[in-house]
Amino acid sequence: MNIQDLLDKAKDTLGLEAQETEAGIFIPSKSSLKLAAPSKTNYDHTEYDAPYTGDKKILMVCTEEQYMTMENGKKFDTGNHPVEMMVPLLHFKQAGFKVDVFTPTGESVKVEQWAMPDKDDDVKKIYAEYESTLNNPKSIANFVKNDMADSEDYAAIFIPGGHGAMLGLPEDQNFGELLRWGHNRDLFTLAICHGPAALLAANLDSPNGSDKADDKSEREFIFKGYKMVAFPTGMDKQMPKIGYLPGTMPWYFGDKLEDLGVTISNKLATGNTHQDRKLISGDGPLAANEFGKVSAKALLKELS
Repeated sequence: MNIQDLLDKAKDTLGLEAQETEAGIFIPSKSSLKLAAPSKTNYDHTEYDAPYTGDKKILMVCTEEQYMTMENGKKFDTGNHPVEMMVPLLHFKQAGFKVDVFTPTGESVKVEQWAMPDKDDDVKKIYAEYESTLNNPKSIANFVKNDMADSEDYAAIFIPGGHGAMLGLPEDQNFGELLRWGHNRDLFTLAICHGPAALLAANLDSPNGSDKADDKSEREFIFKGYKMVAFPTGMDKQMPKIGYLPGTMPWYFGDKLEDLGVTISNKLATGNTHQDRKLISGDGPLAANEFGKVSAKALLKELS
């Protein structure tokens, strides 16, 4: 047995190998799941003194893609992280806000089921409330084409995390148009963990070519000069070593955001949140409770 075989055997014994659930498809290692996917969340049941009673809603944008292909060809079974989605939704509900669910084309929302906190009754309950909507979301493409220009329905755009937020959304021209529309309308943008990857879409051309004369090299990225927190590139690069990911990621969103003038201030994901103007961010699952609370309070203050 050579050294590599010994290392592979040791990783398997320690539960550090990503788990293959189907041919070529992987979820995190047993050890990673123990560390990163606890059975209960830190949701704190905050009550809001004056819940919102108006008609403005939150527009939640989710991924409809499930698999991230790593550099080695292995596929990571991903989607949106349930904690980063459901814990903020619990706060939004408590604060009186309704939420509309969107994906790029109206295909079902993909969720990292392996990260579902199976002993958290609050999360399980609100997931059950949203399950049919997650299976039948609205279409960003249809909204942008038919309704966006005249819409007064929304106060915020919310992008939950999970590596799935890096799939499809950053390259979606319609979503880029939606982000710029929201920014021009002074809506809040709420993004947690890998959700900020989707903000890259704001630098794309319009889907209908209406801004064709507006060269991207001359158009300023709407979040240029902003500070935020997000899941750090340095940690993503370490994830294959503990089997959270089955290989090296194909790209890193933090680098691309920083190239466009965004400052990502955290080096670790320890539960930090940050607000810069109307952009509220969180660094990972540990931030989900505070992120939801900060977002809800900011919306209530704005709309009171």
